[in-house]
Formats: sequence, structure tokens, C-alpha cells
Amino acid sequence: MNTTTPQSRTSQPLKPVLFVLTSHGVKGATGQPTGYYLGEVTHPLTELEAADIAVEFASIQGGEPPVDGLEAEDALNARYWNDPGFRAAVRQTLKLDEVDASRYSAIFFAGGHGAMWDFPTSDAVQRVTREIYEAGGAVAAVCHGPAALVNVRLSDGTALVAGKRVSAFTDEEERAVGLGDVVPFLLASALSERGALHQPAPNWNPQVVTDGRLITGQNPQSASGVGAALRELLLAHRDA
Repeated sequence: MNTTTPQSRTSQPLKPVLFVLTSHGVKGATGQPTGYYLGEVTHPLTELEAADIAVEFASIQGGEPPVDGLEAEDALNARYWNDPGFRAAVRQTLKLDEVDASRYSAIFFAGGHGAMWDFPTSDAVQRVTREIYEAGGAVAAVCHGPAALVNVRLSDGTALVAGKRVSAFTDEEERAVGLGDVVPFLLASALSERGALHQPAPNWNPQVVTDGRLITGQNPQSASGVGAALRELLLAHRDA
């Protein structure tokens, strides 16, 4: 018998959100450095911290992942990059393969071009995402972060994104930055091939799409919106 009162339901703290960062630091054969895009971490993080939602960091290989997009003119980037606590957290990320998915209310995949190489091929990405989603948690990603979703399958064998509305860095945006022939695949096309219903906006316009417990954003301009949508989804689930 359920004896939970409305008061006791809302008093339960949320489990942390797991932020996952790429460990891949080179854009294919170009030799150009890349990594996770800092603004796609700091902007969603700000939205979650506004609601006192805890965040923990993991990466594919663990330890300190490579960073891209160190734009000091971005006030949030500057604030976090100069915060010793944040810097310590991203220097000591958990190795994703060692993560206990049951500890988290949601998983969030930050973008950065490095994600195109190691997110789709990671067994840990597929396992942890599936376990969190099938336990009733949320899955979120922004820009190139949805590369993590390309090969995630649920326990019944269906693709996580099949039949779901999603947003991700578009093929047009990839070509606009001159990397259409550098990345291992075009992300929006790959998601569509898995049965996703890709919802593009014009280049560099914010676009956040929520479909149930799946939240995705198109580009760096969408990072704050993804964080806000994830925050509201988690708070609504906690207070239901």
C-alpha cells in the first residue's frame, strides 16, 4: 500500500545528473585539437545549479578530458574556468565504464567535435544511457552530444531515438564549419537513419526538442535551453 503523502514526496532530493564529456582530442586526420565544448558544459550546469541539482562528471577514458571552445569572453565560461572546484571536478572525471547508473537521475552528453569519434563507439555510453532511461531517468544531449545516441538500443533491441523527435548539429552546420568531410559521419543524417524525427532550425539558431524523457539541442546556442528543459523535467518528476 502506498502511504506516501504529498509532503514526503516532494521532500526527496534528486539524484545527481551525470555530465559525460568526450575524451577524444583530435579532429580526424587533420591533427587539429578538439575535445568537449566548454560552453556546452557551463551553460547547462548553470541552469541545474540554479535549482540545487547536483552534477557529477564522467568521460570515456576518465581523468582530465581535452577541452575546446575556451572562450573567455563568455561570462559563464570565465566564471567556471576560474573556479577551483569546477576545475578539480573536470580534472578528475569518472571513467564512464565504471559508473553505477542507478546513482543518477539523468545523463547529459556535452558536445564538442571529439564526441563524434568516441561517443558512438562506446559500450559504456550505450549501457549507462540504456540503464538510466529504462529506470525512468532522463537523457539529454546538445550539439554533437547526440552522437552518443546513435547506437543506443533499449533492452528490446529498438533504437532509443526511433520514432522520437530530436535536435542535433545539422549536416548544414557541419558543412558550414568546413568539417563535413572530416567527421566520421553526419550526425543529423545518422540519427534520422536510426528512425529519429530530426527537427532542424536555421543555422546557429537555438533549438531544443523534448520528447518524453529525451531532451536534445541543436548547437552551442541551445545549451542553456537544454539545461533549463532538463531542470524542469527533473523537478516535475520529483514533485509528481
